Amino acid sequence: MSTLVIVESPSKAKTIGKYLGKGYIVKSSIGHVRDLPKTNKDAVDIEGGFIPRYIISPGKEKVIADLKDAAKKADAVLLASDPDREGEAIAWHVAELIKGSNKNLKRIVFHEITEEAVKEAIEHPRPIDINLKEAQEARRVLDRLVGYDLSGLIWKKVRYGLSAGRVQSPALRILMEREREIRAFIPELYYVLTAPTKLAKSGEVPFICLEQPKDKAEAERIKKAGEDNSWEVKDIKETEQKRSPRPPFTTSTIQQTASTRLGFSPSRTMRAAQKLYEAGLITYMRTDSTNMGAAAQKQIIALLHSDYGKEYVQPRNYKTKSKSAQEAHEAIRPTNAGVRSAGNTADERALYELIWDRTVSSQMADARIKRTRITTNLVDSKKAIPDFAVNGSRVLFDGWLKVDTRARGEDTEVPMLTVGEKVEVDKVEIEEKATEPPSRYSEAGLIKELEKRGIGRPSTYASIMQTLNDRGYVEKKGRTLIPTDTGDVVSSFLEAHFPTYISDTFTSDMEDELDEIAEGKRTYKKTLSDFYTPFSRDLAAKEDIEKQTNLGEAPSEFPCPICGKPMVIKLGKSGKFLSCENFPECTGSRLIDGSEVKDEEPIGTHPETGENIYVLNGKFGPYVQLGEMPEPIKGKKKSEQPKPKRASLPKDKKAEDVTLEDAVHYLVLPRELGKHPDTGEAVIANIGQFGPYIGHVKDFRSLKPKDGDDPYTITLERALEIFSKPKQGRKGEKVLKELGPHPKTKKPLVVYESKSGRYLRRGFKRIMLPNDVDVEKMTVEDALMYMKAG
Repeated sequence: MSTLVIVESPSKAKTIGKYLGKGYIVKSSIGHVRDLPKTNKDAVDIEGGFIPRYIISPGKEKVIADLKDAAKKADAVLLASDPDREGEAIAWHVAELIKGSNKNLKRIVFHEITEEAVKEAIEHPRPIDINLKEAQEARRVLDRLVGYDLSGLIWKKVRYGLSAGRVQSPALRILMEREREIRAFIPELYYVLTAPTKLAKSGEVPFICLEQPKDKAEAERIKKAGEDNSWEVKDIKETEQKRSPRPPFTTSTIQQTASTRLGFSPSRTMRAAQKLYEAGLITYMRTDSTNMGAAAQKQIIALLHSDYGKEYVQPRNYKTKSKSAQEAHEAIRPTNAGVRSAGNTADERALYELIWDRTVSSQMADARIKRTRITTNLVDSKKAIPDFAVNGSRVLFDGWLKVDTRARGEDTEVPMLTVGEKVEVDKVEIEEKATEPPSRYSEAGLIKELEKRGIGRPSTYASIMQTLNDRGYVEKKGRTLIPTDTGDVVSSFLEAHFPTYISDTFTSDMEDELDEIAEGKRTYKKTLSDFYTPFSRDLAAKEDIEKQTNLGEAPSEFPCPICGKPMVIKLGKSGKFLSCENFPECTGSRLIDGSEVKDEEPIGTHPETGENIYVLNGKFGPYVQLGEMPEPIKGKKKSEQPKPKRASLPKDKKAEDVTLEDAVHYLVLPRELGKHPDTGEAVIANIGQFGPYIGHVKDFRSLKPKDGDDPYTITLERALEIFSKPKQGRKGEKVLKELGPHPKTKKPLVVYESKSGRYLRRGFKRIMLPNDVDVEKMTVEDALMYMKAG
């Protein structure tokens, strides 16, 4: 008897294949096999009962054919995609496509990819859970309807190309609410007083005033009284406190901790966690539960007894706070606590260590901390000034901090003093400070806030952060999320016209309704109908609102630089700017700070064409331009619009140092060296963001001065010689095969190999290939399939 096991990831298939012996074939669907079409037209049959009209995901035809063929040959098929709603939906889609090849289809679920867990799951197959599948389907359809309908209105009323989303928009609103608090904040001055106290035993100790007066005269009074009188110790308080360990990780807490400790974005954290899970090293990484299996707990307790001693052991069971959590699921933990370090990359190793520390420390004894506060004041209590104090703490017993050392902090020792002991104060220092506005959210902070408000679920947090960034609604400075002008305008529009649909209550209640579909307590059709009927009515009511061209009046001190009339604030592609209220009759404009926008002055004219030459700054640095930007041609895409000739400056040349002679020389580039004999396409030489290069279609090769190659002098023959050699990989990798050009981008698709395996490259990301792939037989279509899944 043969059994076909279908998972969604090639890496997962490889790991499971090692555990199953003869009679089992493990194959991968390489992610989703069907989805809604990208265009909204006909994606959902609303009148028919919100029926999604799925299409086969582009490039998946070969995968599906392979699965059908394997299913025909097998006696039974086990659908083993991930143990969540999305995994259930993938299993259902696969089943729908291959059920004609094999009727004996069952679903199996495991929360860790270990031999024991996989074999246990195979012993207990079940039917596909239609409730879970419909909960995922409802989320997908809801997001599509809200996203397309709201985005369409924003395109009409604000600016083309903007977007809204059912969960992303409430997240953006939270960021903007904080931003408005910051803008409205009025700082207040206050004074911090410090008395550097001289102690015979401990040297100088800084005692700090427990009150921070806002009045400078009061601060000066305290200073004078302190410097003119004698001081003594008034009180010593010592308390012993316990610090308990934190629960094992959930999806939310691992993203927050990886952000604060490792500097990882949520998407980076989840990528590394996915790889660890697929390799069988950790349990499933999308979970709300802090529960831990009894066998895993026993293993950790035995390890602690062995390595740390019984005084460090305290078995604990944690109560999951999330109301949506399923206690049958587990927290994120190592599948084998005896493995202290694991992972193929630096990210995976760092994240695994974090998971190991958190999981093992969760079963350890409390740490005991001694906290001490010493209070001083004037000997003469009639000279009333606030108390000054110094605080200290030290670890008496490290407990769980022995493992999770990064949670410990630093010991702060305080001197050994007695009440009534004299202290010597020669001076009291005053430092003027101002109150600070509330802090902006970091990614970790926003995830914590979303979880607290019930917005989103574990599988959505990383994509929310990524979407806000990709749409240009926020920018990251360090770990801080700062809303952009575009984000401000979009959020303000939605808050003004659709406050209900981006409120905490509505979004959280919708998540609860999706949970109820998964539990069989609500129906798919009614849930969508209850939402979409009033939503579509409210949307239609906004069709007649005026276009939100103007975002408000500009400050009166900034009149139009051309006609002198008042200006208004508008949103452009680069953010807000000031425009004459009489536009388009008057084209006067200013930057948002009020500075005037002036036309660039040419540095001279080209000796042959007579056209002006400009030195300008662009996205990738300074460049020279021949002539002015032509008027756009209606009906043509931006990429098809005519552009003036441009050339980048050499890296060692500053824009202000460019002469007319330099510019004419630079404008020789890009040079067309001739046509490639194989394709008939042009071969060019140029200087780009990363230095001099030659290009043919989408194949670019760097030119190295040490080889005598220069973009101004290189010949076609020399360029063809360079192209004839295989493209060099980076250090530590080699090129295995060039498959051909990408059908859309025309960039060459190349299979590389390094010590970590074989892979394709999309930008800076590696798409790893399964070990059993025959590279010699790989086609462009195969590569596109793996790249889409990766």
